[in-house]
Order: sequence, then C-alpha cells, then structure tokens
Amino acid sequence: MTDRVETARQAAAGLRSFAASAGSTPVLLGFDGFVDSIIQVVDTRTGVDQYEPIPTIDRFGARISAAAGHSSNFELVNTLDKLGGNGPIMANALAAAGVDVTYIGALGHPELHPVFQDFAKHATVHSVANPGMTDALEFTDGKLLMGKYQSLIGLDYTAIENVMGADIFKNIVTQSRLIGMVNWTMLPRMETIWQEMLDADLLTGERKLIFIDLADPAKRTREDIAGVLGLVSKLDAQADVILGLNLSESSQVADVLGVKIDGDPEDAIESTCAALCEKLNIYGVVIHPRKSAAAAVRSGEAVQTGRYFGPFTAKPKLSTGAGDNFNAGFCLAQLAGLGVLESVCTGTHTSGFYVRNAHSPTLTELADFLENPPPSED
Repeated sequence: MTDRVETARQAAAGLRSFAASAGSTPVLLGFDGFVDSIIQVVDTRTGVDQYEPIPTIDRFGARISAAAGHSSNFELVNTLDKLGGNGPIMANALAAAGVDVTYIGALGHPELHPVFQDFAKHATVHSVANPGMTDALEFTDGKLLMGKYQSLIGLDYTAIENVMGADIFKNIVTQSRLIGMVNWTMLPRMETIWQEMLDADLLTGERKLIFIDLADPAKRTREDIAGVLGLVSKLDAQADVILGLNLSESSQVADVLGVKIDGDPEDAIESTCAALCEKLNIYGVVIHPRKSAAAAVRSGEAVQTGRYFGPFTAKPKLSTGAGDNFNAGFCLAQLAGLGVLESVCTGTHTSGFYVRNAHSPTLTELADFLENPPPSED
C-alpha cells in the first residue's frame, strides 16, 4: 500500500469518527454572496441545440486578439445559474458534510435570492445585502470570472449590525469553533468586521480556527495587501488563523512580504507554505494549485508541512467553486483533529468529488471517495 493511499484511508477513518459530532460543531462563514451564471462560449454552432464550445482560454484569447481594430460577436450559452461567491460555496460544502453552519452575507435583502433558498434549508442564514453577479466563462484549462459587485462594496460591520443587531452577531461569533472569512478582495470594507471581533474581544475563550481567503488580490494595491496581512497576524494572537491561497495568490503574497520562492512556484509550494507561515507568525498556510496542494501548520514551536497530489481530472463537470470546496475539506479535517497531510488530502478529495459530480459530498460520500478514489489524470 502506498503512503498516498494510506494517508487517504487515515483521513477517511478520521472523518468517520468525526461524523457523530459534526452536527454539534458550530461554524460561521461570511460575508460575500454571488449569483453565478456558468457559461460556455460557442466556437461552432452545428444545429439549434448543438454547438462546440471554445475549449481553452488560449483559443478564446486568440479570437479576442484577432478582433482588435475590427469587431466580433461571441455567443454565450448559459448552462446553469447557481449559488456563488467564495463564502456561500464553502459554507454549502461544510453544510453538505453535516456541520452546523451559520452564514452571514450578501444573499438578497430584504428577500433571499432564489438561488440561495436551498442553501438556507441546510444552514442558518442571515442575509444583510443583495448579491453580486458573476458570469463564469468555463474552459477546459480554467475559467474567467466576470463580476458585477456594486452591492458588496459597502458591506461592513455597520451593515451587519444594522440588519442583525450587535448581540446576535456577537453570540454567533463567540459560539463558533471555525470562522471562515473569505473574498477579501471584493469586499473592501471587510476589515471592519475583523477589527470589530478584535475590539469587542469576541475571540476570547476556547481558541477558535479562523480561515481567511484573500481571493485573487491582484487588483488591490501592495499597501492594501500588506495592511490586511498585518491584520491577519493580529487575529492570530487570539485565534488559530489559516491563510488559504491558490498558486497565483501565494506568489503575490510572497512578493509583498519579501519571501523568495526558489525555482518553479508550483514545485515549491510546500516550502512556500512554511516560509509564509513563519513570516506572518500565524497558525497555518495552505496553497492549492490544480493537481496538488500543500500546507504548513504550527505544532508547538515547530511547523509541520505536507503535500498531497489529489485525484485531478482534466474534464470536470463543474470547475467554478473547486477551490472553495478544497478549503471546506481542509477546514473540515482540521475540525476533525486530523494532521496536516490528512487535512491537505481531505481538501483535494473534496474538490475532486465536487468537480466530478457538480455538487459537494456528504461526509459519508467524502469518506468513501477517500477510500476508493479514481486515478488522477494528467
């Protein structure tokens, strides 16, 4: 039996042991919300209901470049409208695994948007603003997310307090074992929520897990990124903070912090996790490219690291939300008390299940998938 297979089986066993307490494990997620329209760009239409989509971003880019100085028409086929946003997708995945989820965010106000109604059946939802809208153009080698998020710009602690009340917010935060705060890039006033947690001493008591995903900060200034990373370090003084990054984000953060990445960034993800964890002086850092993932987590004075190659597929049914499902799986494993390698393994398999089935797994489905994964595709 290979170490990779054994790691997956150990993760499955840990999740099955956690199943009995999952429903009594309270977590809070926030604070964005989007309606995602999953779209294919038509390459060739062969009939009323038949067409071939443009397969790759490279091909699409070439068609756009060829239109410079002229004009061009692109047919977009909307294949699905679904719940979107980093927070709702991650929260939905944790709810599917049976965890007690509360979500605060932009899901429609004063009425919930229809795409979130099923989610609200499986989680306690407090909607404080209208959602943004995303056109997700999907290709075999990635996706292009075209966001319209004016409704999110003013979402801050005051907006939450005005809708929910300070006492309700305080009670939710203090009772939660995990707090996931994601999509910082598109919520320019999110720091006011983090700062309220610090100023009001809402993170005291039993040490909590806090998961933070900056979500593609390329369009934010270096000063903004440096400032939020400083606040991330301050949060770790009161809770165990995990910073989740994709490959591009890890390079951006390393550059801002002055952390040198030796060689190919993807090959170096394990050492980059450790370096960022040390530089920020936080509990953990996790980096998830498409075919593998790595993490570094503090254990006493030491930093433990691990990398796992997941069940990659070249032909996903749905790729939008894969990273959020990875984050949910990693956090689920951390809540279950699994080690760093088993946590990375659980994240890759949660994402692997999601992209193959176009929905997040239940805890039993995830454990079964870990025990009998499909072969990874090159």
